[in-house]
Amino acid sequence: MAAAPALTPAQQIKQLNDARKLVLGDPTFYPQIVQGVVPISGKGSRLEMRRWGADFLAETFAMPTIPPSEKESLSLFVLESIKDMLEDPTEDPGVIKSLVQTAASIYPLVFRWIINNAYDAPSWERMVAIKSRILRMWDTASPGVRICCIKFAQRVVLVQTAGPAADPKRGDPLEISLAMVPPSHPLIPARNLDAEAQALLDRMLSVFQENSSDAILVDATLNTLPVLIRARPQLANKILTVILNFNPLKLANSPMTPKLRVMVKSMEKTTRSLLINVNKRDPQNPLAQRIQQHIERLLRSRTDIFDESTRKRGPPEPIDGLDAAKRQKLGAQIPPPVRIHIPPLAPGPHTIGELFTISADDGLKAFDVAQLAPDLVAKIDVTILQKLDKELLSQAVNGIRQRLESMAAVKPEQLNPATAPLGVEEDEDDYEPDFSVAEDTEQILNKLDAEPTGSEEPEAMAGVPDMALGTFVLPQPPPMSFNEIMQAGRASISRLFATMQSLDEPGKKSKSGFNRLAASSNDRDAWITVITRIATRSTYGLEDASVKKEEPDHATISDIVRETLYLYVLEDFRKRIDPAVSWLCEEWYNDQISIRALGAEKTIQHYEKWALKVLDGIVPYLDAKDKVLTRFLSEIPSLNPEMLSRIKNLCRDPAMISLSITSLVYVIMFKEPAREIALDALEAIYESYEDAKPMAAKFLTKHRPGWDARLKGPDNDEAKVEGASAVATVA
Repeated sequence: MAAAPALTPAQQIKQLNDARKLVLGDPTFYPQIVQGVVPISGKGSRLEMRRWGADFLAETFAMPTIPPSEKESLSLFVLESIKDMLEDPTEDPGVIKSLVQTAASIYPLVFRWIINNAYDAPSWERMVAIKSRILRMWDTASPGVRICCIKFAQRVVLVQTAGPAADPKRGDPLEISLAMVPPSHPLIPARNLDAEAQALLDRMLSVFQENSSDAILVDATLNTLPVLIRARPQLANKILTVILNFNPLKLANSPMTPKLRVMVKSMEKTTRSLLINVNKRDPQNPLAQRIQQHIERLLRSRTDIFDESTRKRGPPEPIDGLDAAKRQKLGAQIPPPVRIHIPPLAPGPHTIGELFTISADDGLKAFDVAQLAPDLVAKIDVTILQKLDKELLSQAVNGIRQRLESMAAVKPEQLNPATAPLGVEEDEDDYEPDFSVAEDTEQILNKLDAEPTGSEEPEAMAGVPDMALGTFVLPQPPPMSFNEIMQAGRASISRLFATMQSLDEPGKKSKSGFNRLAASSNDRDAWITVITRIATRSTYGLEDASVKKEEPDHATISDIVRETLYLYVLEDFRKRIDPAVSWLCEEWYNDQISIRALGAEKTIQHYEKWALKVLDGIVPYLDAKDKVLTRFLSEIPSLNPEMLSRIKNLCRDPAMISLSITSLVYVIMFKEPAREIALDALEAIYESYEDAKPMAAKFLTKHRPGWDARLKGPDNDEAKVEGASAVATVA
């Protein structure tokens, strides 16, 4: 049997690309594909295969869709291959770059594996060899590889320094730090690793202390420092002190070349952005005032260096040669006056632009002034008119005047009736379609005067049928079915939400409180207002409660908009609680107006249905520290026992008891219309959940005096029955 023909490199790359598309669509295939790719793209394979394999590994370990446990297993599998390829001094820089990125991704994974599996010394030795090789090539490799080395060093500093205590319930699985290492670990002694991390951080920050002129390395280091400042607060002061002593504009003192200009601007902008973000994230940090002063100093220095208009200059030089008052003293000859030639226009029609164009430069003629902003054109005009010579202006005006006179002297060409083409009249106007069917009085009289009567009709016209055209009317479109109408409505709603999500979030400065008009600005807040009013007010007075009961499946466009709004809010309810409250306020307002105008019997009320639905969608995803529930209950217009029963059911989880009770207490204290039903719900929590009794009893004693005597009094059986029935109603 003949062996299968060997595949060419192009065919192999094509197959590998197909495998990559497969795993991008279904991440469960990553372990099989990685185990198949590493042997064929390792050391000794073709350059094309090594490049593809290195890029694929870097992409794989940066992919967030792969579970951390699978990444940890795969990282141990690829360690040997990465080590062999990095130790090759003749390896391609592109391959080295991707391998260093892969090493930066797998270092925390291997570190966590070694913490939990101290027996696996060979894997840690391979990782240490990879780390040593990367740190040795840091200062000698190409700029692209050095940027990746800086990222690897940042990841090592993150892992080998102690991080803050993580929340066991919401802790990040990728948050790996020296605090996780046991005191007596045989492979990774905490003291040595912390010292190595401090040395690496000093090596990273040395690029600022040496006033390096390599803007690529400076910007790369600046871009890695925010993560260290945020994740490792104990290193923040050290990093910020070095950055505040760094002057990115120091190189501006040397001769300014275009390349140096771009480098200095880049370093200054990156430094300033980093400091602005630090102050924005933590305005109360001890260095906040010093950081703000440094930012302002950088802005002033940048303006002084790069803004040519603010530089101090000498006295203005004369534009038109020497000053007229000094010509006689200096003995200089007065130059002759400048004359401009304005060519006459050629025979034929001309545009207004051609009439006023006096320049002979073709490039200047082709420039479209309409591309400039009107305020910029006005500034240019004022500046030119101030410096324009009066004699030149007079010559230009006279030239344009002569052109106008020559155009007025040319008589329009008369058509010869004998040789004129058919259908061409001398006074024929441009055709304009008449969309009006009716004729005015003058047209009717002219038509009656022109028509021959009786015997005056020519014999040649006798027997010829009337060929006058009738009025053309477009046919009516075919009627649409209900399904077609609903489909078109859904498409319109989808486009409406797509437009809204493409807009920016409303800024703090754009809000004007109650004085702001609805949808007065083209931002996401305005579109939310438009969409909520389409959902609530578009069918005002058109819905009938009796028809709605007979046809429960009869969905309207408003219901589709409401459903889409509901899904939009639930996608990220913590950030979109404002649109949810605005929407429910509109629903409540529309229900109240409809009840007053039509009566409660003929009104379909939407508020309670959708408020309960939004609450049911939010409650399963709440966390014990969430404040969004309290805010939601306090800002929606109305509450009912059914809504508060959902809050009561939260107490099934002991971790949610505090959130449930504090939300009810907020309603009791600040929402007087719902005070009694909230107290009933709190009393139901006391009766139903043992863990919640101490906290519920404290607030019931404060806000409902005598409740315990009413429920526990030996001689008040009637009060017991009433209290139990009230609790059951709330539940």
